[in-house]
Amino acid sequence: MPGTLPAGYNTLINMRKLVLFMHLSLDGFAADANGGLNWASYDEELMRYAGDIVATVGSPVYGRVTYELMAGYWPSVLNDPNADAHSKAHAQWVDGVTKYVFSRTMKKADWNNTIVINDNIAGAINELKQQPGKDLVIFGSPTLAHSFMELDLIDEYQLTINPVLLGSGKPAWDLIKSKTNLKLLKGTILKSGVLGLHYAKA
Repeated sequence: MPGTLPAGYNTLINMRKLVLFMHLSLDGFAADANGGLNWASYDEELMRYAGDIVATVGSPVYGRVTYELMAGYWPSVLNDPNADAHSKAHAQWVDGVTKYVFSRTMKKADWNNTIVINDNIAGAINELKQQPGKDLVIFGSPTLAHSFMELDLIDEYQLTINPVLLGSGKPAWDLIKSKTNLKLLKGTILKSGVLGLHYAKA
C-alpha cells in the first residue's frame, strides 16, 4: 500500500540514542595529568548548560576509571551538610538512576543501581537503545568513548570546549582510528568563553 512505512521503522525512530558528553580543553584534553577537571570553567552558566543535558539522560554510561571517580565522590555528597542544593540534587539523581559500567576487569560494583557489563559491548548497547526511556549518555570516559566510536555506537556528541590550553593530560581523541563525519546541531557561546557544541553523526 502506498505510504506504508517499512517494518520496524517506528521502532528505529523511537530508539534511545547513545550520547557522549565531555568537557575538553582547547588543545583536546579530557582531563589533566592527574585525571582532574579543575581547569573546566564550571560557573553557574555552564552548570545550567550541563543540567539541560543531564535532563535528557535516562542512564549514565561509564568506563571503570570514571565510574570509580564518580562512586568515590557523589555518595558522600548525599550526607554532606555543606553541599549546595545543586550538588545535592545531582547526587540524589545519580545515586537513584540505573548506571552502566563497561569494563573487562570489573566484576561487581557496590554503588546503588549499577550494572557491570564485561563483554559484547555492541550487543549490550544496541539492546539498551531499544528499551524505553531517555537517552544513554557517556560521561567523560575517553577510553570507553574510543571503543564505542570504533564500533560506530555513538549517535551524538555534546562537547564543551573550555578556553584553556593544558599542554598535557588525558587526550580525548588520540586512540581514534576511523573517520567519523559529523553535522552540527547547535552551537552555544557562554559568557566564560566556553563553547558548547552539539553534533550528530552525519
